[in-house]
Amino acid sequence: MYAIIRAGGKQAKVQSGDVIEIERVKGDAEEMSFSPLLIVDDKGNAVSDRDLLAKASVTAKVLGESQGQKIDIFKYKNKTGYRRRQGHRQKYTQIEITDITLPGAKAKTTTAKSGSAKTTEAKSAAAKTATTKAGAAKTTAAKTATTKAGAAKTTAAKTATTKSGAAKTSKQATDSSEEE
Repeated sequence: MYAIIRAGGKQAKVQSGDVIEIERVKGDAEEMSFSPLLIVDDKGNAVSDRDLLAKASVTAKVLGESQGQKIDIFKYKNKTGYRRRQGHRQKYTQIEITDITLPGAKAKTTTAKSGSAKTTEAKSAAAKTATTKAGAAKTTAAKTATTKAGAAKTTAAKTATTKSGAAKTSKQATDSSEEE
């Protein structure tokens, strides 16, 4: 099971046991809680309903604080003597995801409606395959008709060259057959 959470203006995909860095959170709390934006369970079912997600939570344990890499900022304008130097190091809070809870997830998977939904899905899948087979038959028929028409043109061109008695190229023969 994994969840998408929002922390510090950014989103992160987390599972239980993951250690991630989020932008610094002030305070002495040893445990944090996030409301997830999306939860995907072990079966691959995504939960994005706001009512269910309002009841769900992702809990994390604070491990400590750290700093990112130093970023050098240098502003310069040519021929004026304008130079400005500045630096920045982003501060981060390191957390470990301990638990992802989604209340009512098990009760929702075992409903009577899910059985009728499966039969509806099976019927629609059968209808799609029948439509695909019919479309493939039409395509095959069109290809054979085109091939037969092309073969008839080349046969007519060959007979035109042999009847005229003069040696004409195949291009000239097709041109003369088109003029007729």
